[in-house]
Amino acid sequence: MQHETVRLLTAYHPATTAETTDKERTLALLDQSDPWSRDLPVHLTASALIVHPPTRRVLLRWHARMQAWLQVGGHGDPGERDPLDVVLREAREETGLDDVTPWPDSAVRQVAVLPVPASATEPAHEHADLRFVLATATPEAARPEKPTAELRWLTLPEAFDLVTEPNLTEFLTRVGELFDQER
Repeated sequence: MQHETVRLLTAYHPATTAETTDKERTLALLDQSDPWSRDLPVHLTASALIVHPPTRRVLLRWHARMQAWLQVGGHGDPGERDPLDVVLREAREETGLDDVTPWPDSAVRQVAVLPVPASATEPAHEHADLRFVLATATPEAARPEKPTAELRWLTLPEAFDLVTEPNLTEFLTRVGELFDQER
């Protein structure tokens, strides 16, 4: 469903010059037969911050390989083409939350092209990440996918204290703005 990715990206208005460049690079990927293919040096991913709007808390996941607190999400499975479907599946797998839904709507909230260092199983590459916000009504139901992927519900100030990536700090700021709009 590359047309859905085009629609989501076309509707998205970058907040910075750097993000405009990232959006343009991401749109250019859509010329590939499978922009989600992990064989490409730059490929699509989809991620999300999961929120609990009544308490204004966000869920962060420990990423052992990156040694950082990050949002949930990742790669599309073979045949997946809709970024929202990818992030919903990934969010459910990584958190055990079966009620996650787009919040306050299904719009892309950030576009970031990020370097991924080489590992024992893959070369260095980049993720063209489409970021969403998902909500749950059952935060107590969150369960990590594996023991090394701890989950933490945090207030925004607590989350700002834990994250180290500037692009994620910016994403948290945008979520705070969404919380403020919902009041």
